[in-house]
Formats: sequence, C-alpha cells, structure tokens
Amino acid sequence: MSAPALPSLATRITTARLVLRAPRVDDVGPLRAALRSNEAHLRPFTPEPPPGTAVSTITAVSKSISRQRTEWRTGRAFSLLVWPAAGEPQRVLGRVALTGIMRGAFHSAYLGYWVDHALQGQGIGTELVGAAVAFAFGPAGLHRVQAAIMPRNERSVRLIKRLGFRHEGLAERYLQIAGTWEDHAIFALTREEWDATARGVGPTA
Repeated sequence: MSAPALPSLATRITTARLVLRAPRVDDVGPLRAALRSNEAHLRPFTPEPPPGTAVSTITAVSKSISRQRTEWRTGRAFSLLVWPAAGEPQRVLGRVALTGIMRGAFHSAYLGYWVDHALQGQGIGTELVGAAVAFAFGPAGLHRVQAAIMPRNERSVRLIKRLGFRHEGLAERYLQIAGTWEDHAIFALTREEWDATARGVGPTA
C-alpha cells in the first residue's frame, strides 16, 4: 500500500461548533494562553518536560509550532489546533494530534488530545476527536489509529469508547507521567471499523 498524497497545511476541518487546522506562526499567543490556563488541568496526564524546561514560554511554543509544521510537511505527524466556529471569540479550545505515523505495511498513528478545562462535559472532546479520526482515515490515508489512556482518566476512556475504539489490553508502566511510570489502557480503531460505524452497522456504545 503506497503512501497517499499529504494533506495540505492549509487543511481546515469544520464541525457544528469547531474549526480544526494546523498551527500557524501567529498562533503562538493564543496557544500559549491556552497552555498556561490549562497547566494544572493537563499536568496529571502529561509527560513531564525535561528539567528546567517550560512548555508555555514564547520560545517553547514557537519551536513546537515550527516542529509541528515540519512534521506535517514530511507526513510524520498531523497536529490540529481547535478553535470555536466562526463568530465566536477566537481562542484555542484544545489540540488533537496524530503522531508517530508509520507507512509501509502499517499505516498507523498514535492519537493524543486535550480539551480546555472549562469545556469539560459539553461533548467538545467527542466532536474534535471524531473530526480528527475522520481526517485520519480520509485525507491522511491511515489504516489504524491507537490511543493510550491511563485507566483512571475515566472521561477520556468513555470518549474513546463512544467513538468505537476497541480496548486491546493494558500496557504496564507505559509512560512516565509526573515522575511515575503509569500503566495505560490501549485502544485502537481501524478504517474498516470506522467505515462500519459510519454506515450504522458498527458499535455505538
């Protein structure tokens, strides 16, 4: 299976309430503000940066955006910032990314995402992750998407199951989070399963 043509960096995905697009140089300010306001919310589920490194400085955010744009151009990862639909105050509501992309016989990616702490419980996460998965199996040309979630992150587990992801097992001491090697539940979805769900014949729970 050959790799598809890469989606353009100008890709814009719209849903009922959201716009998802690749980060741009002028997004440094809004993204930095979102990271700073969500620091405590994200800390329990995010790998620690190297000692002495702050992820929300202007320099760090600028470098991350530059890296993400390079990864997009080379097809290694697709990161999408999440914004309100047109007409709403323009601020970053979250981010979703397909990383570690491998082609060849695999055509797979890892899924990661976060949603602003003030928007929890409103279905925003399901909306943005669903849009990203549709992008993964559409323009990105992937066959499999995998997510690793700490079992105690019950909200995220419910979200991923709602979208039809299968629980494949438990990876013990999978990632170091806040200085502790944490177990992660592994969930996965293939294009065939996603297509079946879209036709109304797949899992809905």
